[in-house]
Amino acid sequence: MKPRIQLSKENKEQMIKEIKGFFLKERDEEIGDLAASLFLNFVIENLAATFYNQGVEDCIVFMKDKLDDLYGLEI
Repeated sequence: MKPRIQLSKENKEQMIKEIKGFFLKERDEEIGDLAASLFLNFVIENLAATFYNQGVEDCIVFMKDKLDDLYGLEI
């Protein structure tokens, strides 16, 4: 199954770099590109949809608030 979230090559490389930096800083553990890439794939496949859906929900609330503001302009 193809993941629904597609990253550009540049974004994926930057995220792998960030993951490697996190493991080094927080766990004093050096991991390679493969391990970081597998971790990133895990996050995308198992967690990213939750963050995405939360962003959509936040946007809906924001837009509803703005729509309520527009209704307040009615004469």
